Amino acid sequence: MFERVLIANRGEIACRVIRTCRRLGIHTVAVYSEADKDAQHVRLADEAWPIGGPRPADSYLRGDAILDAAKRSGAQAIHPGYGFLSENTAFARACAEAGIAFIGPRPESIDAMGSKAQAKALMEKHDVPLVPGYHGENQEADFLAAQAAKTGFPLMIKAAAGGGGKGMRIVRGAAEFADALASAQREAASSFGDTRVILERYVEHPRHIEFQVFGDTHGRVIHLNERECSAQRRYQKVLEETPSPFLTPERRKAMGEAAVAAAKAVDYVGAGTVEFIVAQDGEFFFMEMNTRLQVEHPVTELTLGLDLVEWQLRVAAGEPLPLDQEQVRAHGHAIEVRLYAEDPDQNFLPGSGKLQTLRLPPPSPHVRLDGGVVEGDTVTIFYDPMIAKLIVYDATRAQALQRLREALAACEIAGPKSNVGFLERLARHPAVVEGRIDTGYLDRHLDEFLAGAAAPADRLLFAAATAALLHDERGTDAAASDPYSPWAKADAWRIGHAGKRIVALAWREQRHEIEAHGHDGDYRLRHGDAACDVRGARHDGEVLSARFDGEALRVPLRADALRVLLHDADGQRYNLARAAAFAWESKDAAGGNQVIAPMPGRIVLVKARPGDTVEQGQELLVMEAMKMELALKAPRAGTIDSVSATQGEFVEADAVLVRFADA
Repeated sequence: MFERVLIANRGEIACRVIRTCRRLGIHTVAVYSEADKDAQHVRLADEAWPIGGPRPADSYLRGDAILDAAKRSGAQAIHPGYGFLSENTAFARACAEAGIAFIGPRPESIDAMGSKAQAKALMEKHDVPLVPGYHGENQEADFLAAQAAKTGFPLMIKAAAGGGGKGMRIVRGAAEFADALASAQREAASSFGDTRVILERYVEHPRHIEFQVFGDTHGRVIHLNERECSAQRRYQKVLEETPSPFLTPERRKAMGEAAVAAAKAVDYVGAGTVEFIVAQDGEFFFMEMNTRLQVEHPVTELTLGLDLVEWQLRVAAGEPLPLDQEQVRAHGHAIEVRLYAEDPDQNFLPGSGKLQTLRLPPPSPHVRLDGGVVEGDTVTIFYDPMIAKLIVYDATRAQALQRLREALAACEIAGPKSNVGFLERLARHPAVVEGRIDTGYLDRHLDEFLAGAAAPADRLLFAAATAALLHDERGTDAAASDPYSPWAKADAWRIGHAGKRIVALAWREQRHEIEAHGHDGDYRLRHGDAACDVRGARHDGEVLSARFDGEALRVPLRADALRVLLHDADGQRYNLARAAAFAWESKDAAGGNQVIAPMPGRIVLVKARPGDTVEQGQELLVMEAMKMELALKAPRAGTIDSVSATQGEFVEADAVLVRFADA
């Protein structure tokens, strides 16, 4: 076994690898960019080396700098994690030439599967089922259009290199093909430095089911069962689980055998994932092979009781696989979701900024958290905005879903906006609960998963106000130098009349004022025309218990000087901001006379010119930020006065890109 391992990655996967190495007694070496000098993976590793600037191209994608750090630190092996250099053939070869073990497959295997086109040609030779389409070398636009017509619509355009949903477009008719091809090629060039694409017949309402495979240097290859990843938005996985609720034992056996055949076709060593498209009738087709560990590998670990990173280390050190195929036994059900700094109500716009509050459920046999940040850390603009992976486990799928709902309800994130509320709605949606979701369901029914504009009910506001009052009273009493002084009390008592306090709570820029009389858990509350008597209220920091108009209720919630977080009976999350009692400034809606950059990023396409007359919602620019393309659209119909952005330019957040002439 290795004594010193360098982790050529960052964030949660670097922390994940470090934990396994530490358990095995392996000295860990981290690398970091300027933006990550205070990151958690740097703090967790036994030592850490700087490798360049904040952008990936200046640091985590610099194989030369990483190899130099490995040599100088005495590392015997490099674990690439996932993303960055994990599927880079040149880097894997450079490691071998430097005498440093690459904890991953052989360069030839990466090469064979790194191109979707080459991979499909190889799978065709080994009788692995393929979707009809084109995966040849001719990339002329007219030729591709002809091949598209031959394949038939609807079809999928896919970047030939890479994965992760980048460079993928669905085309439903010939008239859409040229624009979709150009867009896919731009994204492919930006993400992978390769504009080549393949075409595939688009399978309507497919499921996405992948098989974890593992090979060793002794010629053995096995699979470790499947993961279903059908819950996707714009080809990005949102919820992953095992076992698949769709597979029968017969289908699982056939797909597992096909996955092993695919891995054997490239003499595979280490951890890999063979991904399949599965039609509603159960017919399955090879999609691609990821020659690395997957983000969703923890669900496999929980159901099998294994550590796949340990397997990677042992296989890379020349040891045989610990199990034979017939020894692989799964128990229970596991589900993973990813907590992101993003705003689902603004088209999932990635966020950045300091994590002012980060409260997650405590780890247990039923709850696992893989994260790369802690409270007080900053989510930067340079990398993927994932905060943590939340993985739950229980005996059955229904029980695991309930564990997931409970764990999500315990999450609180303040600073950048997060997708926690979206994930809570996902975990309760009938299509997910009943296991009938397909890869396009979320995109077709996205409005069913978004919060909507429903204001909190009066009973919910009364519970929130009660918790806020108890918090304020407790805080003032604790701070008083004389706990018996009447002047230290926060009960609003006044000479000559009953004291009145106002608790102001803001929800989606709507202000709610609750008038309160009373103190110490007994209150008379009013919100508009609604009133409520609260008696015997107690709050232990996590749960409020009280009698509301004589009805005893238990309400899980958290309250502090800045906000109150609670859920209604349907599981809808409400994060109510504490507002000043006697002052209110409404947020000025962004004027309709300009288009601003929602975050720092690079302008990849400018479609607007001064003097153009445009319609509301018309696409004016396309910018690339945080590994995704964002379409910036006209806020209203009108005439363009000026365009301040140029193609290829990097712009800062809130920069004015387009101005409209006065209406």
